[in-house]
Amino acid sequence: MTEAAVTEDRNRVARPEHVPASLERDIDMYALDGIEEGYHEAWKALQTPDMPELVWTPRTGGHWIATRGSLVKEIYENPDRFSSEVIFLPKEAGEKYAMVPTRMDPPEHTPYRKILDSGLNPAQIRKVEADVREAAIALIEPMVARGGCDFAAEYATVFPVKVFMAMTDLPMSDVPMLAKFAMDMTRPSGNSPEEMAATLDAANQGFFAYVEPIIRARTGGSGTDLITTMVNGTIDGQPLAHDKALGMISLLLLGGLDTVVNFLSFAMIYLARHPEKVAEIRDDELKLRRGVEELFRRFPVVSEARMVAKDMTYRGVELKYGDMILLPTALHGLDEAENDDPLNLDWERKTINHATFGGGPHRCVGLHLARLEATVTLQEWIKRIPEFSLAPGARPVYNSGIIASVHNVPLVWPTA
Repeated sequence: MTEAAVTEDRNRVARPEHVPASLERDIDMYALDGIEEGYHEAWKALQTPDMPELVWTPRTGGHWIATRGSLVKEIYENPDRFSSEVIFLPKEAGEKYAMVPTRMDPPEHTPYRKILDSGLNPAQIRKVEADVREAAIALIEPMVARGGCDFAAEYATVFPVKVFMAMTDLPMSDVPMLAKFAMDMTRPSGNSPEEMAATLDAANQGFFAYVEPIIRARTGGSGTDLITTMVNGTIDGQPLAHDKALGMISLLLLGGLDTVVNFLSFAMIYLARHPEKVAEIRDDELKLRRGVEELFRRFPVVSEARMVAKDMTYRGVELKYGDMILLPTALHGLDEAENDDPLNLDWERKTINHATFGGGPHRCVGLHLARLEATVTLQEWIKRIPEFSLAPGARPVYNSGIIASVHNVPLVWPTA
């Protein structure tokens, strides 16, 4: 069988009886049509006037997709109807995902979330701002005289990871292994749900094996790093159970090694293609700081799912317990019903609606760190490289999945 045929057959299942034929669409979240022109553009192309707000695809094991921002927001905010018991697709892979507390619903989820918040709340993030800035400057300064770099490879995949590894007191030498685990979880390889599940499970167990001795070494410790802070937290007055600590610290690493990395590259591609947008914030510090939220609206990278918690009719559509619904966060921030002229980056946008950080009880715990890293990157980059563009003929390579990625982002700029 040719590679094209394998791709064509991958993950395709028969439409269930409760799904009307009129709602079936052939959409592969791991291989979006038109993605060579851009990840966000590929998702946005689905929001045509005749596209139903909830559609079903036979791909990736078969699942629903929310195509409008209002649904993405509503489903995130209603865990009683749309459970986090399974959040990754295909469902067979999501059932192997064992990190804490992302697979929990309230009230079980709540005390674990408090532990995560204890290390990543705004007060804690303010304490590391100087270190974050120092890390950005150390990477940018040597690039200035060169007149160019591959932003994805030389900055985006390095800067947030260096910051995160310092906050967790882990060696940078471990990053390649951990980054491979992260990729295998968020973009698992395989030509069937079962193969993708095996890939994800192996990566999940790889995280567990890595953090197990670290947790044991830091339990009872007095360090101030993120891992020590979290493993010594309590649940209802009791020490955090070891199996739950494995899931929580693994989640911490997964979130710290993949999301901001890819967001920064998507944002920089746009700015390199729109020098007028850079000019607007070059000498306006207030506009830059306020505009960071607009960047997050424009360039979300997450497409996770929720499981239907009970048989119901939702928005006129029959859903069955166990059905999966994909929530592409791009389809919230890029929906005209949520934001006017959504593909345009408007630093002065007054009302910004997006689900880039998710929503409801599982809203991303790392959002304050992500905002700081994005702000510092803009400040320190533009201060030293005020004008830049994509290299002639550059063709960034986009990949979709649970977390989207992009590589090959060659930037050039004039040198003194």
